[in-house]
Amino acid sequence: MTADPYQTLGVARDATPDTIKAAYRRLAKAYHPDLHPGDDAVERRFKDVSAAYAVLSDPTRRAAFDRGDTDANGASRPRPQGRPRGDGGGFADFFSDIFTEPGRTRRPRAAGGGSGGSGSTGAGAGSGIGGGSAAGTGNTAAGRTGIHRRGVDVTYTLLVEFIEAARGTRKRIRLPEGRELEVAVPAGIRDGQKLRLSGQGMPGFGNAEAGDALVEVNVRPHPLFRADGRDILIDVPVTLPEAVLGAGIIVPTLDGPVRVAVPPGSSGGRRLRLKGRGMGADSGDRGDMFVVLRLVLPDRDDPALTEFVKRWKPPQDYDQVRRRAGIE
Repeated sequence: MTADPYQTLGVARDATPDTIKAAYRRLAKAYHPDLHPGDDAVERRFKDVSAAYAVLSDPTRRAAFDRGDTDANGASRPRPQGRPRGDGGGFADFFSDIFTEPGRTRRPRAAGGGSGGSGSTGAGAGSGIGGGSAAGTGNTAAGRTGIHRRGVDVTYTLLVEFIEAARGTRKRIRLPEGRELEVAVPAGIRDGQKLRLSGQGMPGFGNAEAGDALVEVNVRPHPLFRADGRDILIDVPVTLPEAVLGAGIIVPTLDGPVRVAVPPGSSGGRRLRLKGRGMGADSGDRGDMFVVLRLVLPDRDDPALTEFVKRWKPPQDYDQVRRRAGIE
């Protein structure tokens, strides 16, 4: 990513963390590669959005970018040559001594912040990561100063189908730098839940551990099923004769269609329980499925039904149903 991360996410420079997160989630869903298979332009856009969020979601990295210390990729900007050293003992001056151009060496500053005389022993002087000498290979600022900072956590989104969320699945996600990770999605996961992948975030500074990857799972709505915790609900239409007289109806489930008995005298809204047909990987860990009966009438007028209802006089206890519900 080379663009301004604020521009990439479409937020103002004084945007709040919640505003930044909302913009990221909206763009990540719109440009998710799973929704645009084979579209390289969309995939690049998704990588840019993820990289921008990695910068702006971390207060330290965002502040460094705002000050101009780092670019949009998080890389340090080169310091201008001949820049004044300030008060001669500040933290920035200390780092100007230990970050040097290839082939150049600087003497570590004195512990008291002076210019470093012959007897000075600046913090970490003569040592690097792993205890190597200052002139040895692999030396870094972290090794010389003893500063170690855990890597930043990064957030990704993963789109799964409803049945995949119900049964569990394994998915692969591609990180902005091109690396791929396999994610185990547990059975019964709910929309918006996050999975933590330890050590798969941004690398740490010095000897510190890497951050984690937080994968937010988005569950695509199903045209028939909806989740209620680990249970699954499905609305099934029944005709008036089926509700009054009872009937056997075919109902789709996650395991295929099954025959369900509608008891005689069933009202609209009645729930019929199918044990162990809900969310979960195996029968011992699954929720239930509830068939919600929805009473429907014919699409066109039925003169016989209309005439029957005109002649039929319901008993008084029908009115008590509404009274018990607090309607009358």
